[in-house]
Amino acid sequence: MTGDRNWIHVDVERARREGPYGETIAHGNLTLSLVDGFRDELLSLREYPLGINYGYDRVRWPAPVRAGSRVRATAEITAVDPLGDGWCSVAQRFVVECEAQAKPACVADSLIRVRL
Repeated sequence: MTGDRNWIHVDVERARREGPYGETIAHGNLTLSLVDGFRDELLSLREYPLGINYGYDRVRWPAPVRAGSRVRATAEITAVDPLGDGWCSVAQRFVVECEAQAKPACVADSLIRVRL
């Protein structure tokens, strides 16, 4: 899906033999793409007539998502700033975690703009 053909993502035998994790891992951007689905589940913005994705201020992948892992996410709104003309900038932090893993798989600071 990501187009990344790096062996650590697609070659099970080589990843098992040579990789630092002993198995294949998900591509970081694939993990990041899960944030949009989690966003709808975690933060309800339906009361606003319009919301747009403005981008990310910071994205980090502290730990891998190993093949077959179950993931979950938490989210918090870290700032809301009025922009004028009925618009606000909303900063959100998403933390994607893997089951039975101490470090998060992804920490992403997202910005959206909503019309009030």
